[in-house]
Amino acid sequence: MSLHDADSPDAYLPPARLTRLAFDRRSAGFGQLDFLLGEIGQRMQERMQMIRLAPARALDIGCGHGRGLAALRAQYPDAQIAGLDISAAMLREAAQRDPQRRPGQAGWLGRLLGKRPTFDLVQGDLATLPFAPASFDLLWSNLALHWHPEPHRVFPEWHRVTRDEGLVLFSLFGPDTLAELRAAFAEVDGDVHSLRFVDMHDIGDMLVHSGWSTPVMDMETLTVTYESPRTLLREVQAFGGLRVPAGVGQGLRGRKWLEAVLAALERRRGADGLIPLTFEIVYGHAWKLAPRGRQAVDELGHAVVPLEKIGRARQRR
Repeated sequence: MSLHDADSPDAYLPPARLTRLAFDRRSAGFGQLDFLLGEIGQRMQERMQMIRLAPARALDIGCGHGRGLAALRAQYPDAQIAGLDISAAMLREAAQRDPQRRPGQAGWLGRLLGKRPTFDLVQGDLATLPFAPASFDLLWSNLALHWHPEPHRVFPEWHRVTRDEGLVLFSLFGPDTLAELRAAFAEVDGDVHSLRFVDMHDIGDMLVHSGWSTPVMDMETLTVTYESPRTLLREVQAFGGLRVPAGVGQGLRGRKWLEAVLAALERRRGADGLIPLTFEIVYGHAWKLAPRGRQAVDELGHAVVPLEKIGRARQRR
């Protein structure tokens, strides 16, 4: 998948730098997506309740504006929480959720009393984490993994920074995401113009090949409805779902092209008068078991994972 169009001036930038620039630009409008991030984050928390874990250190990978950091702090008040994002602009917004970092009397008093920040915020790429091996008991990543151009490089790195008996829990978009928008684009000019997302089964294979144990994958489909096709396009562009340069509102390929896309979306209004947009949400979690010789094994030499740690996957919807 690609975050840029071949005609974009950013087309020849290294992927990591391109991603950083893209999310720096999107940060200002990213707050309008809190409803989706919050909803999926809540569903991830529900999955966590089925897993016995008391992490001393947890990392939110792709933390964005920090919504997940606050959720992790609420769920694990005694844990040291860190957030990583490739975008400095995103991290500046995340810092506003930390009372020890805010300007004003409250933040000033906390710093005067020597209070450390509530969250540790670090800039970095998903596949080159700036942490020592075995740094965290829990890795959490909400709707971030699909932005990396080489997800097969991500899971080995996540495995490296996780302690033995540690857990990774993540969500990402699946291939059916934006199906209605892709159909509208195809109707207009036969092109896709939106990102393509990796299949759930391929993600599961990547986990296994990266050394993760007992992976559990499941998915569900959510439908978000819009009154206006322009709002739909604007929000998809805000979270980076379009494979085109900025400027949806001005007409990416001219006014006639944009009007044709808007008309194609209009024809997809349902009986309720709203335009649906599908999001396939893939969830996954897996454990990092101790190397053979330090973990429990059965009489056949298979690793033994306590039943209470496996958790139960939500039924496929």
